[in-house]
Amino acid sequence: MLYNVVVNDWGETTYVPTLLGKTILVVVLIILFAIGILITKDKRKDKEQKTLLSAKQLAFCAMSIALGTILSNIKLFSFPTGGSLTLLSMLFICLPGYWFGAGVGILTGVAYGILQLVIDPYVLYPLQLVVDYLLAFGALGLSGFFSNSKHGILKGYFVAVLGRYVFAVLSGWIFFGTYAWDGWNALPYSLAYNAVYIFTEAAITIVIIAIPAVNNGLATIKKLAVE
Repeated sequence: MLYNVVVNDWGETTYVPTLLGKTILVVVLIILFAIGILITKDKRKDKEQKTLLSAKQLAFCAMSIALGTILSNIKLFSFPTGGSLTLLSMLFICLPGYWFGAGVGILTGVAYGILQLVIDPYVLYPLQLVVDYLLAFGALGLSGFFSNSKHGILKGYFVAVLGRYVFAVLSGWIFFGTYAWDGWNALPYSLAYNAVYIFTEAAITIVIIAIPAVNNGLATIKKLAVE
């Protein structure tokens, strides 16, 4: 059995991974990392250099996931039916894309989503799991499309967060419409509900990124990651 069906305090039927289910999710996470490293290998002929680069990519991506996971548990505000304002957790999941491009970024986001599913699952429907944990967090890797552009971290972060917001809105509209506030239809409710925590965190993060010392520090870390 990969999951247990549990009725939570709200009377909702939720799906919680069993030990076997968590083990499989962790294996999938490792496989995703391996795929990300393989598809982004440096094309140089020196095999020793390629191995070193791949190990470095893996280390930096793992570091980002670890920091993002830690910060995701520092919740400044949390809705009882899902969604929370955290301390810059999205920024750290956007960084692998900024460093290594969209391919590794998206895979890292998906891997982070799987880890969130293992640690703190909130699943009412199997398809909702895909939208909330794989697609929404995977969208944070869209930052990679701006990895080589001027002010790439700011542009990439904004687009990545917008991508996550789109999937969060879809999830809220399709799966959580019954929770809409009195007098609200499902779509406007989802648009407002998810904007509160996602864009508040994004605004705080963008202000911090815009600080010259922070921006220069992120640029320095990128050099360490890609050289």
